[in-house]
Amino acid sequence: MSDYGKKIRLNRILRGRKRKALIVAYDHAQYIGPIPGTIDPGAQIRRFAEAQVDGILMTLGTLKNCVDSLLTENQPSVLARVDWTNWWLSDAQKKSQASRSCLLARVSDALSHGADAVVSYLIMGTGEPDFEANEFAKNGELARECERLGVPLIIESLARGKGVSNPNAPEWVRLHTRIASELGADLIKTDYTGDVESMRSVVQGCPTPILALGGPKHESEEAALGVIRDVAAAGAAGVIFGRNVFQAENMEEFIARARELLTKTQAG
Repeated sequence: MSDYGKKIRLNRILRGRKRKALIVAYDHAQYIGPIPGTIDPGAQIRRFAEAQVDGILMTLGTLKNCVDSLLTENQPSVLARVDWTNWWLSDAQKKSQASRSCLLARVSDALSHGADAVVSYLIMGTGEPDFEANEFAKNGELARECERLGVPLIIESLARGKGVSNPNAPEWVRLHTRIASELGADLIKTDYTGDVESMRSVVQGCPTPILALGGPKHESEEAALGVIRDVAAAGAAGVIFGRNVFQAENMEEFIARARELLTKTQAG
């Protein structure tokens, strides 16, 4: 079994690590429907591509429906979401349900759609042993399949549920990112802890490169850009931002400013 397939695909995503990655998360509609910024996915994906982001996280359905929008001179890498969870339902809906997740596609399906990597959730802290055991089994199965096929696995590791008072707490983020690494992740998407020093402890405690997520839209674009600056300074490999990008007042300007921050931090 050779790892050169993974190396080639990771190089596309991380651009040889010459700069920190700027990736757009665009899989939201699968979980919470057509929120602002997702109404015309083809046009949005074309804008991401023309702004030369490094990658786009999307579902296989979006990839199928919007493939022509990707076909630009500097085509972004494609990160395919292959699972589903009910964790992003409304609070009222979630209260009436136990935690659930499932695979929607195999790694081979993502490959046949042209993906460079697959993405899955690892959610801990729910207080539901059967659910969390399934999360481990799901990611372990994906990791072994990714090894066989030479495809990078990006695990989105999160602390959520009744056992979690603060999902951004460094002790939680250090725990689940290291577990994701041990399961076989090649990249990890996770929460920002809130300050550079504690985020640096997450990066240093995890052998796998970290990509910080943006989460809900921040109160201002300056606040969102501040997170990008801080996680880059902490040593993260880059960011995967969704709503803070595609719901920005001027998306192209936001992307340009984010790229400048990531480039400056890389150089520093």
